[in-house]
Amino acid sequence: MYDNLLNRFLTYVKIDTRSDANSTTVPSTQKQVAFAQHLIKDLEAIGMSDVEYTEANGFVTATLPSNSDSDAPVIGFISHMDTADFNSENINPQIIEQYDGETIVLNEEEGIRLSPNDFPNLKNYVGQTLITTDGITLLGSDDKSGIVEIFSAMEYLIAHPEIKHGKIRVAFGPDEEIGVGADRFDVDHFGADFAYTIDGGPVGELEYESFNAAGANVLIKGKNVHPGTAKDKMVNALKLAIQYDQALPENEVPERTEGREGFYHLLGIRGTVEGAELAYIIRDHDKDAFEAKKEQMKTVAENMNATFDEDRVKLIMNDQYYNMREVIEKDMRPVELADKAMKNLSIDPIIKPIRGGTDGSKISFMGVPTPNIFAGGENFHGRYEFVAVESMEKATDVLIEIAKLAVQ
Repeated sequence: MYDNLLNRFLTYVKIDTRSDANSTTVPSTQKQVAFAQHLIKDLEAIGMSDVEYTEANGFVTATLPSNSDSDAPVIGFISHMDTADFNSENINPQIIEQYDGETIVLNEEEGIRLSPNDFPNLKNYVGQTLITTDGITLLGSDDKSGIVEIFSAMEYLIAHPEIKHGKIRVAFGPDEEIGVGADRFDVDHFGADFAYTIDGGPVGELEYESFNAAGANVLIKGKNVHPGTAKDKMVNALKLAIQYDQALPENEVPERTEGREGFYHLLGIRGTVEGAELAYIIRDHDKDAFEAKKEQMKTVAENMNATFDEDRVKLIMNDQYYNMREVIEKDMRPVELADKAMKNLSIDPIIKPIRGGTDGSKISFMGVPTPNIFAGGENFHGRYEFVAVESMEKATDVLIEIAKLAVQ
């Protein structure tokens, strides 16, 4: 039905678009700029209008004009161009047709296998066509799947003018994986009444609740002297770093939480006796619990500093995004529309909170309610990532159905 979907996906995932959290440019990598130019050519080739690249924010946008006389809302479909911080060079996707439910050898030489014993979700795809990695890189289904699904939906609607729809705006943005891509999103220029990020996982996911999120860096100042004469003089910054982490609630970590439970996540620790740094992210769906977690980070630092004659623990913390439910629950049209579209296609909507965030988390607070729809991929951000062609086709079906329902 979508003749170009698979080939376009295979082409796009082979293009390295990894973002860089240490960069100060927009987008964070030139690779994304090059990919944006590629997308512009492809959007023009399928017949989209108003195709443009905005240097100020790194977004590619385009329009599918309305072909209906109805007063339909302007709908936006959004996906991101970048991939996560895992090897993204020389991606070599493998196609597994008629998957039999058994272990898939991703890389014989390295002994890397994708096994249903480790990933029971594989059993949901028996008989389908899977696209996997070769065990060395990620795949990039997050979010190249979303991009090709938007392309396929637009291409289909252009080829079938008998299907009536309102004005549709599409956007492909940078740096979602490093949490800054939507910071400069121009909602006025985009001009949508509401939108969807196509950036979710398995078929049926429909999400309008995300974490509240903050990032934190803990800077520890030590004092280094010769260990032979260190008694009552040395202050080991590495030991203090361990002490700081152990003072946080031990069960409020990603590996021990689920559902709406929040967490502190230690991303990294580095340093010497003289100085150390811990990097955290803080997450919770509940705003009060989120604020309490931030206060706990401050309290630990204050309590540690109280034991010294000078401050040795410095906390730098910044909010990253908030739970988009606060905005979307005031205008549930996009959720209700997507829910109905899925049910019309015999897809059971899975409405649950995201244990993460999407560009929609920020865009919703900018004034455009933007829930998240499944893109089909599984096991994102690593060598075990895969997606079924059938899942991408169903996501495309949903976008087309949303466009059709919006004019009724």
